[in-house]
Amino acid sequence: MNPVAIDLGFLKITWYSLFILTGIFLAYIIIIKEARRKCVDTSFVSNLIFWCVIFGILGARIYYVIFNLNYYLAYPSEIIKIWNGGLAIHGGIIGGLICLIICCNKNNINKLLMLDISLPGVILAQAIGRWGNFFNSEAHGGAISKAFLKLLHLPKFVINGMNINGTYYHPTFLYESFFCLIGFVIMILFRRNKRLKEGNITSFYLIWYGLIRFFIESLRTDSLMLGNLKVAQIISVIMILSGIILLIIKRKKHQ
Repeated sequence: MNPVAIDLGFLKITWYSLFILTGIFLAYIIIIKEARRKCVDTSFVSNLIFWCVIFGILGARIYYVIFNLNYYLAYPSEIIKIWNGGLAIHGGIIGGLICLIICCNKNNINKLLMLDISLPGVILAQAIGRWGNFFNSEAHGGAISKAFLKLLHLPKFVINGMNINGTYYHPTFLYESFFCLIGFVIMILFRRNKRLKEGNITSFYLIWYGLIRFFIESLRTDSLMLGNLKVAQIISVIMILSGIILLIIKRKKHQ
């Protein structure tokens, strides 16, 4: 796949950048719309989104660099080249969460309410952003046959795109994008349910995405490692447990 979407000679705009920006834009629209419905100051939310995006990108890059430190110590100029890929979503989540906590504390805004408002947009942005990995020929799984890909009834351009140097690979970017999109639909459909309690959307996101990523990571071949363990699976387990604990706490508090 050609990672460059637009080549102006003096400037190359990559598919990776376009998908990330598209995801951020759509997330912004969804979050602002829900903030209005929840009567949260939209000027605060707009500023929050801006800073969370900045902190999220920084967190995603720092996280990725830390777990590939030997490479980036050898090639330090590569650290800033995020358009070539190398943004770890878990690092982005951590960076964005830290920013949200700081901003909400400073402005006396309910943090859990703000997470409930934001996370449907976040998971949609994740679903869209994963397509940037496709055009970068990264974040794929192990080698498989072309026949297997055809069994999945995938579009021809996806099958062709998963042929990297003569070998076909699991399109794990697509699996993750698909299940994130399902999660988004579920969150949108149920967030107006009157029986839904504060924090339920956040719990669902933590559990749903934790399960998705734990499974996806078992297929990927480019995982960030901590010894013999895949870092993303460790974080995924933490997310799942956090979501379950939050759900239990909120249920007991409501009772």
